[in-house]
Amino acid sequence: MIEEFASQKPRRVSVPVKVGSVTVGGDAPIVVQSMTNTDTADADSTVAQVAALAKAGSEIVRITVDRPEAAQQVPHIRERLDRLGINVPLVGDFHYIGHKLLSDYPDCAAALEKYRINPGNVGFKAKRDTQFSQIIDIALKHDKPVRIGVNWGSLDQELLTKLMDENAASDKPASAAAVMREAIIQSGLLSAERAEALGMGRDKIILSAKVSQVQDLIAVYADLAQRCDYALHLGLTEAGMGTKGIVSSAASMGILLQQGIGDTIRVSLTPEPGGDRTREVQVAQELLQVMGFRSFVPVVAACPGCGRTTSTVFQELAQDIEGHIRTSMPIWREQYPGVESLNVAVMGCIVNGPGESKHADIGISLPGTGETPSAPVFIDGEKVTTLRGPGIADEFKQMVLDYIEQRFGTSQPPASNDAA
Repeated sequence: MIEEFASQKPRRVSVPVKVGSVTVGGDAPIVVQSMTNTDTADADSTVAQVAALAKAGSEIVRITVDRPEAAQQVPHIRERLDRLGINVPLVGDFHYIGHKLLSDYPDCAAALEKYRINPGNVGFKAKRDTQFSQIIDIALKHDKPVRIGVNWGSLDQELLTKLMDENAASDKPASAAAVMREAIIQSGLLSAERAEALGMGRDKIILSAKVSQVQDLIAVYADLAQRCDYALHLGLTEAGMGTKGIVSSAASMGILLQQGIGDTIRVSLTPEPGGDRTREVQVAQELLQVMGFRSFVPVVAACPGCGRTTSTVFQELAQDIEGHIRTSMPIWREQYPGVESLNVAVMGCIVNGPGESKHADIGISLPGTGETPSAPVFIDGEKVTTLRGPGIADEFKQMVLDYIEQRFGTSQPPASNDAA
């Protein structure tokens, strides 16, 4: 008996939160966000990186506000972004002295669209509640939401010690890892309850509970999702560099997203020295897209290559088309509504090439080793032509552009690229 494929579970119902013009939670699409690694006191580099992240598709950008010089620049950064036409919401990341910076620099407090509070370092001992309350009061004054972001690298040690002591005295003590996870969850929930007691609505609170191990992240969020209806931000903290960071983030968040958990995500990649910060945005988008939650850019399917495909033509063509699409998307989003749903196939031989090309909106099957030097092209499942000669790649690229224009083009003039 053939059973229907089980799709992802329905999204967990959470209270929606407005972050500037972006809605997080409720029935809103899962939001992609990122964070700058510039010194916020350096307004030029911060504006440039925020602009690049927004252009890449980050819908919320977090910036570090760690000292007076950074807080002073936040309103200027906001103004300059607005002049560029970049309205991406800015989130202030506060640790240790957030209460003082927000109090001393009200223009900074007003310019930010959300404040991130870490319960593990918002204050210590007797000052913790006072300083936490101060930030919440400022958020209420400016009508700003907060993310209560717990991180196991800066966990509230008093809470952890208390739970460890209680566990040690238990007849059936849990593992240290389980107690750690419980401390992370309780830190977030207790802080959220405190914020509500101070007058903050549930529609102004987002929770995160970040760890750096895949199985711990899955366990923490699965439990947290059952114990509250706050909007949840997902992210594997300190995920790492390169493929390790990508695989770890995709494995952990993919499982949670499949379970309907998560309202906004960030892929916390360590960039290569001098590397492109926007890579984390691309990975987050690709994760949501391949899982079927959202569409961001057209999909280019390409075969991996084998002994039948010793030519590199199909690899170069796939790379060329994919690069051109991603570079063009900031304009295409406005010029060609719906283009993000396009599927392109660039295949390397006759084995799977024609069939895969038929399944795509537009596809080409390039000749493999020893095959006739011709390349059939399929559009909407039908063969429309066969390309031959040295200009196959350029001819197909033009056919892709013509297809986009014919299917997604509108009478509207092309969007200005000034914001880029």
